[in-house]
Amino acid sequence: MLMIAVCDDEVRECLHLSKQIQTVLEELNIPHIIKQYNSGQQLLQASEEFDIVFLDIIMSDVDGLQTAKTFRRNFFDKILIFVSSSRQYVFDVFELEAFEYLVKPIDTGKLRRTLLRCVSKTNQSSEDYIIISKDRQTRKLFLDEIRYFEIHGRLIEAHGKNPVFSWYEQIGTLETMLLKKDFFRCHKSYLINLKYVDVYNKTEATLDNGEKILIAKRRYESFCTAMLEYMRKSGGITTL
Repeated sequence: MLMIAVCDDEVRECLHLSKQIQTVLEELNIPHIIKQYNSGQQLLQASEEFDIVFLDIIMSDVDGLQTAKTFRRNFFDKILIFVSSSRQYVFDVFELEAFEYLVKPIDTGKLRRTLLRCVSKTNQSSEDYIIISKDRQTRKLFLDEIRYFEIHGRLIEAHGKNPVFSWYEQIGTLETMLLKKDFFRCHKSYLINLKYVDVYNKTEATLDNGEKILIAKRRYESFCTAMLEYMRKSGGITTL
């Protein structure tokens, strides 16, 4: 069951987009619930946890960009789709991990393609893991729960939603395990999960929980490329 929020301070626009989404999902036989909100504040106060949020950018109380920044602090991995009558904000939504940017009036064909991509993304397994050994025991380490790995010689520390877990491993072996799993070695001491990067500059990346991870000067360009690739793979932004 897809949980979808549509937020637009224009009541008619909100209702119209909700009906468009409903029509497409019914045609695709995808179970769903759509909730409508007429302000960013209403959306942020909602008790439901949504899979997909359609968010108008120009709103009278709190605009869509500010609403999204607050939303992202709590729900970094949810799908955000921005909606606007103007293309001028398309570059402002990059740092918010936008999945799509739709220009009003929204073409039904484009909406359908976007929703199909959303469904594909929500259906992807988040149970990716690596196998590690510690104290003669084998353990699964679920990558979706890890924000970054910290390296101290041969001691590896996994930092994430659970308490820090450490074991002894060669860094080369760990990097091989993480190939094509959206981790990047941004510094000799850190392998970072690109999913949790909130903002970054030439010296550090700030994660969704506020932690700051160093970026080595010589790795910055490659890090930017990896981030853009990750964003493209996880949704990207198009305006056509």
